Amino acid sequence: MGVMRHVVCAMSGGVDSSVAALLLKKRGYSVTGVFMKNWDSLDESGSCSAERDCEDAHRVCQTLGMPFHQVSYVKEYWNEVFSNLLKEYEKGRTPNPDILCNKYIKFNHFHQYVINTLGADAMATGHYARTSQEDEEVFQQKHAPAETSLFRHRFEQRNPVRLCQGADRVKDQTFFLSQISQHALRQTLFPLAGLTKDFVKKIAAEAGFHHVLKKKESMGICFIGERNFENFILEYLEPKPGNFVSVEDGKVMGSHRGWFTVTLGQRARIGGLRDPWFIVDKDITTGDVFVAPTTNHPALFRDTIRTDRFHWITVDPPADLIRTKMMECHFRFIHQMALIPCTVTLNMDGSVWISLSQPIRALTPGQFAVLYRGDECLGSGKIIQLGPSEFTLQRGRQAARLRDTTDSTEPPS
Repeated sequence: MGVMRHVVCAMSGGVDSSVAALLLKKRGYSVTGVFMKNWDSLDESGSCSAERDCEDAHRVCQTLGMPFHQVSYVKEYWNEVFSNLLKEYEKGRTPNPDILCNKYIKFNHFHQYVINTLGADAMATGHYARTSQEDEEVFQQKHAPAETSLFRHRFEQRNPVRLCQGADRVKDQTFFLSQISQHALRQTLFPLAGLTKDFVKKIAAEAGFHHVLKKKESMGICFIGERNFENFILEYLEPKPGNFVSVEDGKVMGSHRGWFTVTLGQRARIGGLRDPWFIVDKDITTGDVFVAPTTNHPALFRDTIRTDRFHWITVDPPADLIRTKMMECHFRFIHQMALIPCTVTLNMDGSVWISLSQPIRALTPGQFAVLYRGDECLGSGKIIQLGPSEFTLQRGRQAARLRDTTDSTEPPS
């Protein structure tokens, strides 16, 4: 290999990043492990899980004979992810902090720290994802600062690096990486690209990483963990009480503590009702949250959405989309949902309209519309507008039929 390559691996204290570090060592690289602290708080039981995770990551690095550092991005996480999150909730949207955390923290601040401060040749993470680059190509990337001008040098990147799904399609995490920059992707290794989760656990067991194997998978908001969401968000936002209103007849069904405590598709907590009702829409001007009486009510289903300016992993939109302004591909807005065929229309401002091949339940503003073609993740855009629901369309058709019948029965004047 000639020169020994220096790779910095983001260590979370979990099984995936531990095995990623082990595999890099086995490939003969000089590896440094770094633990990121992004949230400053104790969980409900009064113990700080970040401290445990940091100790677990440190133990793995000791076992592998690797240098270990920790960095704190508590301030950056607060300013760039969390305050953004609160603004989105206030607008009635439901944001995705994991996607934002990768975009702003891991593949921006952390990436810069790895390359510029630690002087590494590349960074690595334990994500289940793959790029179109060979490892050797990653190391040949020049340490150019990220492009800040509006117009890129057209000759610079004729072959952008593509983001593709990992071998384990169930665990695939390209969804969470769909907003990261081309610049960071060019200097990133994903050692777990070709492995399944089961195989990763097997490697961890053989390496004696029993302390990380015993941990349960982290769920819940990135770095905030699992806790009562309504209580958590009300620590940061003033309660804004309003009514739960039936979407069918406008009747007030109960009250809530703020539209930001609920999200579309979830069960509404309304006291005194025997059957469950579900949240189908919000009006933040009146504070009304609209509810419907069944989990698969037509008011929950829609087949068109518009995003804000779409983030393409390869920077430019696909050539056929630029040429014809339309393209067929696949869509998801939840990490593990099945991919849905769709048609994408490119707008002048860089936003896109997405028409789905079938109506989908609980499409939610603030979530990210992530697009795929084959196993390539093309990028994502934040959902900012929903098309009409099936319920609205049904009502429109009924009204039109009613008009037609009255028109045909009226005597000619």
